[in-house]
Amino acid sequence: MRKMIAVATAAAVMLMPMLAHGQTEAISVEDVADSGDTAWILVSSAFVLMMAMPGLTLFYGGLVRAKGFLAVLVQVGAIAAVASILWIMVGYTLAFGDVSGGWLGSGNAWMLLNLGNVRADTAIPESAFALYQMCFALITPALMVGAWVDRARFGWVVGFCALWGLIVYAPSAHWIWGGGWLSSKVGTLDFAGGIVVHTTAGISALVVALLLGKRAGFPKTLMLPHSPSLTMAGAALLWVGWFGFNGGSALAANDDAASAIINTHVAACVAALVWLVIEKISVGKPTSVGFATGAIAGLATVTPAAGFIAPGAAMLLGALAALVCYPMIQLVKQRLHIDDSLDVFAVHGVGGMIGSILLAVFISPSFGGTGYAEGMDMPRQLVAQFAGVGIVALWSAFATVVCALMVSMVIPMRVTEDEEREGLDITSHGERAWEMD
Repeated sequence: MRKMIAVATAAAVMLMPMLAHGQTEAISVEDVADSGDTAWILVSSAFVLMMAMPGLTLFYGGLVRAKGFLAVLVQVGAIAAVASILWIMVGYTLAFGDVSGGWLGSGNAWMLLNLGNVRADTAIPESAFALYQMCFALITPALMVGAWVDRARFGWVVGFCALWGLIVYAPSAHWIWGGGWLSSKVGTLDFAGGIVVHTTAGISALVVALLLGKRAGFPKTLMLPHSPSLTMAGAALLWVGWFGFNGGSALAANDDAASAIINTHVAACVAALVWLVIEKISVGKPTSVGFATGAIAGLATVTPAAGFIAPGAAMLLGALAALVCYPMIQLVKQRLHIDDSLDVFAVHGVGGMIGSILLAVFISPSFGGTGYAEGMDMPRQLVAQFAGVGIVALWSAFATVVCALMVSMVIPMRVTEDEEREGLDITSHGERAWEMD
């Protein structure tokens, strides 16, 4: 009997460290990232970076004249670089730092210091979350390049976009995605950037186009795309990359991500096809540039609602994207004579705002949506969406004027007439995109 007690006691002593270790693991399991979710976010980050470089560079580059192609590529690349550096230094903590009054994040994560093991309400490391959001922060100002091609001074572009990312983008991201007041108090929803990305970039692009003035010869001189084939290639890269843009915004490898990707794809398909029909009716022939532009309009329009709606609603948003954005291009350029050169406002801005507002309708369970948050219904959600779009648009317009004029006090906004006539490839960078000799 004594031997049995001794053996049992010894076994208990040996098992105590193992039990303690098991308890420790049980306590810390919530602070351990999910490897599958983490892998998906890392891949999605690469997809979004691909959207900017090379997707956006080829899409925009093909739409400009040959003498300005290289300048577009350099501008997008420089914007992506400076936005990434500033995001790590201070942008992330302004947008996603600890909530401080609901207007800006606190300074707890400057230089990405003191990041948590796992981002709150997710199963991914905060470092992966910061990386993913950095890619959003770099592509958003790059979208605006299409508004000022052929005439904006390179130094001003880089300085303006650097300041814009901190004054316009970071606060808007905090208000809606970082626990700020528009999401927590008003109830505004934005799944993947219809307000934070497309509304801010679209409104700011329109403001800059007005501040810079028209290109020499606009609107009487035809300024045809020099390479529609490159534009089609860029649109294809953007289309594929948008799977990470919208699907990654679920922040997990789950059904929400799959639904967002399905909705993203069908919206682009419908928008591209409807755009071709409109072109056939209005100009007689469907064009490759029309197909590419329609697809981008559909992608921008479905973005804010991608994770909240059913595929049927996504198809309707795609059709609306083409039916609204196409005439908006004509209104801005032909009626108002605003030289938003590559239609950033008409496609991204208007598309993003339409999707952000109609989200309030299509999120309803009766349309196959995920349903409203507690205390919300369709009228309340419509108010919240209109408020979010309107407030962010007004802030973007005001802050863009401030940023543009501040930088112009140091670096002029616009190149000279001679430089514009010769082309920015040579006058700004001393190179030609194409040497045919």
